[in-house]
Amino acid sequence: MARTFNIKRGDTSPALRFALEPATINLLGATVAFQMRARRGVILVDAAAVIDTATPPILRYDWASGDTTRAGIYEGEFRVTYADGSVETFPNRGFISININEDVR
Repeated sequence: MARTFNIKRGDTSPALRFALEPATINLLGATVAFQMRARRGVILVDAAAVIDTATPPILRYDWASGDTTRAGIYEGEFRVTYADGSVETFPNRGFISININEDVR
């Protein structure tokens, strides 16, 4: 899955999916959250996400109404809390670039 995600302003589909590396990451018993902010700005989204598939490990965030109301370029990441309580953020380096593009409205 690409590290750049495009969606139109006001849309809630498609969901944001992100493949974890390495593919051997064990998500059994883990919980996931998604965070998005304006570039180097305040957090605009801090919500539960889901494990789309465990093998290969793919995470998914289903957009909520209001998440994509403002066009712009945003930074996102997934936070995984493993069954043992340890936390890991993906991507481990940089961010997922989220482009919320203008629509004709």
